[in-house]
Amino acid sequence: MWGSFPAPAAAPGGVNGPNRIASQHSCRPGGDVDFERLGVFYLGREVDAVTMRPGGDALLYDSADLTTHGVIVGMTGSGKTGLGIGLIEEAALDGIPVLAIDPKGDLTNLALTFPDLAPADFAPWVNPREAERLGLSVQEYAAKQAELWRDGLAASGQDGERIARLREAAEVAIYTPGSSAGRGISVLRSFAAPSRAVIDDPDLLRDRLDATVTSVLTLMGESADPLSREHILLANVLEAAWRAGEDLGIASLITAVQQPPFTKLGVMDLDTVFPAKERLKLALSLNALLAAPSFEAWTRGEPLDVDALLHAPSGKARVAVVSISHLSDAERMFFVTLLLSEVVAWTRARSGTSSLRALVYVDELFGYLPPVAEPPSKRPLLTLLKQARAFGVGLVLATQNPVDLDYKALSNAGTWFVGRLQTERDKQRLADGLSGALAGSLSAAELADVIGRLPKRTFLLHNVHAKGQALFQTRFVMSYLAGPLTRDQLKGLEAAAPVPDGTSAPVGAGGPAATSPGSPGVATAAPAAAAEAATTERPFLPPHVPQLFAPARTPAGARYFPMALGVADVHYESKTHGVSADRRISRLTELREGVVAVDFTEGEPADVDLGSLAREPAAGVSWGAFPAVDTSAAAVKRWADGFERWVRVDGALTLASHKELKLVAAPGESEQEFRLRCSQALRERRDAQLDKVRARYAGKLATLQRRALSQEQAVARQAQQAQARNIDTVVSIGAAILGAFGRGRGISASQVGTAVRKGARVGTDQGDVARARESLAHTRQEIADLEAALEGELAAIGATSVRAETIELDSVTVKATSRDVATRFVGVVWLPYLRGADGRWSVRA
Repeated sequence: MWGSFPAPAAAPGGVNGPNRIASQHSCRPGGDVDFERLGVFYLGREVDAVTMRPGGDALLYDSADLTTHGVIVGMTGSGKTGLGIGLIEEAALDGIPVLAIDPKGDLTNLALTFPDLAPADFAPWVNPREAERLGLSVQEYAAKQAELWRDGLAASGQDGERIARLREAAEVAIYTPGSSAGRGISVLRSFAAPSRAVIDDPDLLRDRLDATVTSVLTLMGESADPLSREHILLANVLEAAWRAGEDLGIASLITAVQQPPFTKLGVMDLDTVFPAKERLKLALSLNALLAAPSFEAWTRGEPLDVDALLHAPSGKARVAVVSISHLSDAERMFFVTLLLSEVVAWTRARSGTSSLRALVYVDELFGYLPPVAEPPSKRPLLTLLKQARAFGVGLVLATQNPVDLDYKALSNAGTWFVGRLQTERDKQRLADGLSGALAGSLSAAELADVIGRLPKRTFLLHNVHAKGQALFQTRFVMSYLAGPLTRDQLKGLEAAAPVPDGTSAPVGAGGPAATSPGSPGVATAAPAAAAEAATTERPFLPPHVPQLFAPARTPAGARYFPMALGVADVHYESKTHGVSADRRISRLTELREGVVAVDFTEGEPADVDLGSLAREPAAGVSWGAFPAVDTSAAAVKRWADGFERWVRVDGALTLASHKELKLVAAPGESEQEFRLRCSQALRERRDAQLDKVRARYAGKLATLQRRALSQEQAVARQAQQAQARNIDTVVSIGAAILGAFGRGRGISASQVGTAVRKGARVGTDQGDVARARESLAHTRQEIADLEAALEGELAAIGATSVRAETIELDSVTVKATSRDVATRFVGVVWLPYLRGADGRWSVRA
């Protein structure tokens, strides 16, 4: 027997428990264990260290512990995939988004969740060949699989209702980059410039450039050596474009390779380092990549946006399974590197947190983080392992090849799940790699012995946030494990998936729309009154009436129509809500004959760039009639006063808010972004409350556990003393009887008295043992009551929902004062229109 896992204690419920190291990870045994509260992952049941059989204790894992990352190691058939899927399911139940990189196709099974557990739900996904091998029809085999899942879930305390909660908490999306089987990801449409934070950080920019260029060269079959001239040229071209804020597509990259925006590489002339003829060869290689039929698949689909991968537009958490099993090795390396680089950039743009914000899962690490080689994927992985913790992003890296791992890099991992390994080489390499992490608990020889004896679905858990290690058997997963899905099955899933919503509108920009450069105005048709009449002459307006003219893309046949336009720069300030924002407001309204010629309350938001408007009309455009309105200087001033009044009253800034958290959306922040920020704040508050409650109970529990340990020792000591005295009494009586027979005389009174006194002391000792056991039982009950109270408080806190899509939002309004409104333009803008098919002037020229 190996030293760190002692034999089970004889007394059930004792403070030592079945494994002294398991109490740090698990809850009390029995049916009262609540593994549904948020903030903890239900991973399975504790396993007895001697018999290797699961007991009754649920093994719960704090989700925040994954911010220090995790590693899963186990041979084929060890249950590694089941553990990984169970871990992802628990994260999804907690509303934590997951980005899962799936090189083998097994994680696509996360989409197969059936709350009704009906055979008809299983039938499309069962293996017909397996059914045939068993002599069953597909329907019969599906019924058996449904029964298997129903019984397996029940044995681990789960049911269809939990599956329904899983489906409600997060949606599963299957992405297949480079293929049309699932959702596509467009990664080569453009090499988008990273955020300003990345560009301004030399280390991050260098890593991003190196990863991007190395990936492209690898995909092209070229040398990816960072010191090669191809690598240097492409890196410099991309850096020049990114620093200028430009996104490069493959086509523009080909042009830039032939005619770079610089004349030197380092201190030498460009043509000396990389002659034009040689650059042409590189451009031709890039062009061949662009022209390849397989390239088109890389340009289709959703943009490579980590936020969109992790969250639905509503803010609902998403399990994004990125299946790359169909790609070649070079394509896998290319995509994984780009994806991880995007994750690094996304992570660095988040605020710091100690709670788990998102989980990145890699189902097979082999080849991506080797001990000696430097593949493109290694640098972003190292960056995430070192830095992601501060931002609440956890990595879980799984592998069945413990030999080909960089254990120095994985020293940043705080949690290890070690499953069965068979070959001595694998066991020894893992034992050596974990020698530092397990120092003082298991020796390399003991660890090798343990992992060699582990049954299927049984893992050794080492968590730096807990004392010692635990053995546990994984719970039954809720997802149906059908194996890697076929292309047709993936297409069926995609066809049944809901159509993605559009981008959510900003909730930090309520009220009038902020303007941006682009099409001037949003009016969909010319003013009705002006459209009735036309003239070839430009209507005369007094010089004090400001006029601007929108450009006409198609002057021929176009006609100008007048509208009133107001443009102002507005500053919003509220110390109460922590708001300080500037924005430009533009508004269009019709010019009407009557007392009130210009009424901005009846207008509409405009998308106007004053710089794009001309002071003179375009040639060849006819004129609509100008309505008979007062255009005196006093009237124009009333227009301006009315616009400023509208800006102050109706042009207020409406922002989403969360009263309880005292959070207000930033101007321009989308509803999804604000909901996610509130969700993270609620998660952090919940985790802090859980830690506070645990700390409050920890001292009391420690005192009771020390008392129980002392009482256990007293019981053992009293029992041993009583047993010894009982033996002494028996011996005394026996000796007296034997002596009497030997002497032929009766037993003396003194001998009888001695035996009686010893017998009385035996009775006293037995009473002491009973009282000691009673005290121990009382202390154990106190421990049980205290743990139940702790469990109740934790459950109450954990029951609070932190899911972004269910958060109730309020709103606050910030109005501008007169001194905060700077009017830039109030006057007439002439908009060019063409006749539509219906004869109306409704098409913008």
